[in-house]
Amino acid sequence: MRILGLDLGSVTCGVAVSDVMGMIARPVETLRFPENDLNACLLLVMKHVKEFQIKKVILGLPKHMNGDVGIRGEVSIQFKDMLTEEGLDVVLWDERLTTVAAEKILISADLSRKKRKKVIDQMAAVQILQSYLDSQN
Repeated sequence: MRILGLDLGSVTCGVAVSDVMGMIARPVETLRFPENDLNACLLLVMKHVKEFQIKKVILGLPKHMNGDVGIRGEVSIQFKDMLTEEGLDVVLWDERLTTVAAEKILISADLSRKKRKKVIDQMAAVQILQSYLDSQN
């Protein structure tokens, strides 16, 4: 069973998917939608849910460094509820520093700033999903 990983932003959502064994995360794409339009994002995510026959989603939960959940975290919780209403098992996963880690990986791969900007969200989704998968294995 494949698992979907999501890094939700205000206009983009990075998407990653696991292999069938649930061991390795790989990037899929960066979804783009109108600012803060969670319904539009949900429609785009559900295409991947159907394509990969997803039952479980790991959704990044942005927290402040002190552990508090801010406005973006509240948006993620709202999106979790929307995914749950679609019949999905959703796990909120602490995403602190995942974008920083993804950026370091892309820099070490010698990608230009322009190319990094295109894939940073999906690489953050990979970091979120891989962190979850590692904790399960």
